[in-house]
Amino acid sequence: MEWPPRYTDDFIPDPDQEYWSPELETMAPAERDSHILNKLQNQVRYVYQNSGFYQEFYKDSAVDPANISSLEEFSQLRILTKEDIRREQELHPPYGRFLCIPPKDIFRVHGTSGTTGRPTVFGIGMDDWDRIAEAHARVLWGAGLRPDDTVMVAAVFSLYVGSWGALVGAERLGASCFPFGSGAPGQTERAVEWSNMVKPSVLYGTPSYALYLAETARQMGFDPKEDFGFRFMFFSGEPGASVPSTRRLIEDTFNCYVVDQGTMAEMTPWMTASGCRHLDGGMHLWQDIVYTEMVDPQSKLNVPLGEEGVPIYSHTERTSQPMIRYWSGDISRWDMVDCPCGRTYPTLVAGIYGRVDDMIIVRGQNVFPSRIEDVLRGLDEFGGEFRLVLERETGQMDRLTVQAEVLDKAFAFQEFDPTALEPVQERFTTELRRAIGVSVAVQLKPAGEFERTQFKARRIIDLRDP
Repeated sequence: MEWPPRYTDDFIPDPDQEYWSPELETMAPAERDSHILNKLQNQVRYVYQNSGFYQEFYKDSAVDPANISSLEEFSQLRILTKEDIRREQELHPPYGRFLCIPPKDIFRVHGTSGTTGRPTVFGIGMDDWDRIAEAHARVLWGAGLRPDDTVMVAAVFSLYVGSWGALVGAERLGASCFPFGSGAPGQTERAVEWSNMVKPSVLYGTPSYALYLAETARQMGFDPKEDFGFRFMFFSGEPGASVPSTRRLIEDTFNCYVVDQGTMAEMTPWMTASGCRHLDGGMHLWQDIVYTEMVDPQSKLNVPLGEEGVPIYSHTERTSQPMIRYWSGDISRWDMVDCPCGRTYPTLVAGIYGRVDDMIIVRGQNVFPSRIEDVLRGLDEFGGEFRLVLERETGQMDRLTVQAEVLDKAFAFQEFDPTALEPVQERFTTELRRAIGVSVAVQLKPAGEFERTQFKARRIIDLRDP
C-alpha cells in the first residue's frame, strides 16, 4: 500500500451512492485493523525518522517505534499531551521539533486560542491539506452533503481550523460554499437576512450559535422553520449536537436533521468523529483516517468497546506535523452500533459528552454540564441559556448552583404573586435531581439574562479558590 496515500482530486461519487469509499467504509473489523496497522506502521516509522521530538519522546519506549507488529504494541507507545506540545514549542519555537517537513513547505498555519495556556501552533503542508480536503469530503458525504447543496459556514475564520475544515471539505465535494463567518458586531442579524435571502441548505457552526440564530430570527420577525431552507446542520466545538434535547430542539426549530462532529484542532482532519444522516446522535469513528483508541482516564490503559474513557487520537497519513496517541481530555463511551448506514466503524454512542476537567463532583456524584443541558432544554419553561456556578463550601465540599433562564411568561405574574415562580423552581429542581442523582441549588433568571454567543458557549463560572 502506498504511503502516504494519494487521492484523485476530481473524483465525486454518484449523488445516490451512500458511500464515498464503499470498500473502506464497510470493511470487516479484522480487515480494517490490518489496514490501520499498515498505515500506523508507516506513520510511526516516518515520525521516528523525521522528528527530533519523537526520537527523544520514544527513547525509553517498551516497543521499537520503527518495528511495531500489532495494534496492541502500538498502544504501548507513550501518550502525547497538550502540555508536551506547549513545552516543546516553547523550547523550540514556533512549531517544536514535531515538524517533519522544511518550514518553507508549510502551506497553512493554524493554532489553538490559548484560553487554557500557551497557544499551540501547527503547520500543514500542501499535500496534507489536500488529504484533509479528501477526508472531510468523504465524511461530509456520509453526513448527507451533496454537490447540489449550499453550505453556510457560520463560524469564525481565523486560527480556528474548524471553519476552514468545513469549507475545504465542502469545496472538495463540489458543494456551493457560503463562507459567511461569525463574530463581528451585527453578524447574527445579517446571518438571519442572508439565510432568508440565499436559502442555504446546510449550516456549519456550533449548536449554541444555531439556537442564537433562531432566537434572533424570531426577534426580527422571521420563522426559522418557514423562512430559511436548512435541511441539515453539522456542528463541532461543543457537546450540544449529541445532547438529545438540544438536538431535538434544533431539529424542530429549523425542520432539519443534525450531525455531531469533531475531534481536536491538532488532529485535523478533525471531522473523523462524525454522525451520519441515519444516526440519532453519536459519532462514527473513521478509524482509517484518524485512529482512535479509548483509555481509562486514571490508568491510561486501553478500555474495550462498550466502556467509557478518554479518546486518544493518532494521524495515519500526515507528513507535516503528525500527532501520535494524542490525549483529548474528552469523555465518551464507544461501542459497535448497527447503524442503517452500513458503516462498520466503532461509534461514540453519545458523542463527546464532557471533558475530564469539566466534570463536576457534587456530593460524590460525577456531573457533566451536558447532562444538565439535556434536562433544561427538555423543560417547557426554559428560556434558552444557563450558567453553572461552582463555589467551595466549608469542609472543602463543592456547591453547584444552576442559574437557568425561564421564559418571560413565567415571570409575568411574579409582580402580583411572589409565589408564582415556585412551581417552576420545584420542577427544575426535581428534574435535575432525578437526572443527576443529587440535589443542586437552582436560581431562575428572566430570558435574555445571559449573553448569547457566536462561538463556543462558556457556561461554567468557577468561584472556588485555586
